[in-house]
Amino acid sequence: MKILYIDIDSLRPDHLGVYGYHRNTSPNIDRIAEKGVRFTNYYASDAPCAPSRNAMFQSRFGIHTGSINHGGLNADVQPIGIDRPFNHHHSPYQAWVEELRFRGHHTAMISPFPGRHAKWNVLEGFLEMHDTGKHAGETAGDVSSEALRWIKGRGTEKEDWFLYLNFWDPHTPYRTPEEYGNPFENDPAPDWLTDDMIAEHRQSFGPMSAREIPSNHLMPNLPEEITSVEDFKQWIDGYDTAIRHVDDHIGLLLDALEEEGMLEETMIIISADHGENQGELNVYGDHQTADHITSRIPLIMSGPDLKEGHVDEDFHYQIDIGPTVTELVGGELRDRWDGTSFLPAITKGEEAGRPYLVVSQAAWSCQRGVRFDNWMLIRTYHDGLKDFPELMLFDIENDPHETTNLVDEKPEIAGEGLRLLDEWVAEQMASSDSPTDPMWNVIHEGGPFHTRGNYHGYVERLRKEGRNEAADRLEQRHQKFQKIYNTLRE
Repeated sequence: MKILYIDIDSLRPDHLGVYGYHRNTSPNIDRIAEKGVRFTNYYASDAPCAPSRNAMFQSRFGIHTGSINHGGLNADVQPIGIDRPFNHHHSPYQAWVEELRFRGHHTAMISPFPGRHAKWNVLEGFLEMHDTGKHAGETAGDVSSEALRWIKGRGTEKEDWFLYLNFWDPHTPYRTPEEYGNPFENDPAPDWLTDDMIAEHRQSFGPMSAREIPSNHLMPNLPEEITSVEDFKQWIDGYDTAIRHVDDHIGLLLDALEEEGMLEETMIIISADHGENQGELNVYGDHQTADHITSRIPLIMSGPDLKEGHVDEDFHYQIDIGPTVTELVGGELRDRWDGTSFLPAITKGEEAGRPYLVVSQAAWSCQRGVRFDNWMLIRTYHDGLKDFPELMLFDIENDPHETTNLVDEKPEIAGEGLRLLDEWVAEQMASSDSPTDPMWNVIHEGGPFHTRGNYHGYVERLRKEGRNEAADRLEQRHQKFQKIYNTLRE
């Protein structure tokens, strides 16, 4: 079997046509979905980029690998210890790509990710690795040109192969070449965000909030701040244009597979490492939370022997994709994998989901979220200098953009979410190789990597800007961390 895995960084599913988006961002992705299976409740267990891909390739939760941050002790996978074998071949810790290789698949990766994040362990099982060389400054053309060469060369030489591609365009700062233009100039933006909400966001604070959005983007005419729905429209145009630019290049890959007579025999997987908050929780163009928006990602699978036109609404983690593909090719599942196969869902359209999910974030904030029924409960351990209360509860079915925190109105639902979270942590720690929850390592290092050491300077900045009420709220919430901060400053 030939398998093409297309990983589109920061791609949220509700900005794709096949998931109901009103803009024509994804005609090629949509036509892949029409012939395959689309998943509506597929979540990254650990966000953002490096923890997510580490979890996906190892099929293990970050609470087990220890790799949950972008720097510090818990950016890397913790050592196995005295039981570490000579290599991972056929061991309980073997990565699933390695199992594909042992089953006769020629495995290759085209991505700058391992070098960008120093996550070399994700290369386990890959026979080839092509770094596109721009340290995530690539545009879709840089990736697709390399992929086209591979498909027309090595892809035609091998009977069975697994090719993993990584597009970066929808990740801020948006990289779409200026000459591509704006195909959505005359299309309205999503209408859930109002001027009143934006005004509230501007009274709040946090990295990548309405007054602090990312800059240095390549696309012209993007705002420096979000002050109105007109600014939001320009901003979201940048994101959607990046998605459409990637989709065009996916079309080129499909054409190449068809020209080489391989399209009908290739399984195509479309997914992402995480989503992208675009105003939700006052985060614009980034992925800083363990919420529905950052953690939910698309999954589309199409190919020979897969169910056609099926929509799966069960709960799944992205760590489940490896066991599923492994079982599909007749491989052996490993004892230390946390992922479970949902093969019956893609071959027969049968239920193969989980009762609930727990998702985690520790690079921009320290949070865990529980997705159950139609609810998302988020517990914040360290806010990463954002205006987050300790608990948030959202009705995802009726409030997918997380505008109304119902934790005080629905205490019984919040209690159920906390029970599930406690149950999950207890289960994972009982089966862990380490007695330490890595989330607390991150907090005792000073907090999530991207805001570590910035607390005192950020409070001072808020006061200099006359945002004293915001500074007071931040200081109050960080009182419990002062011993840690003072120790680190000594």
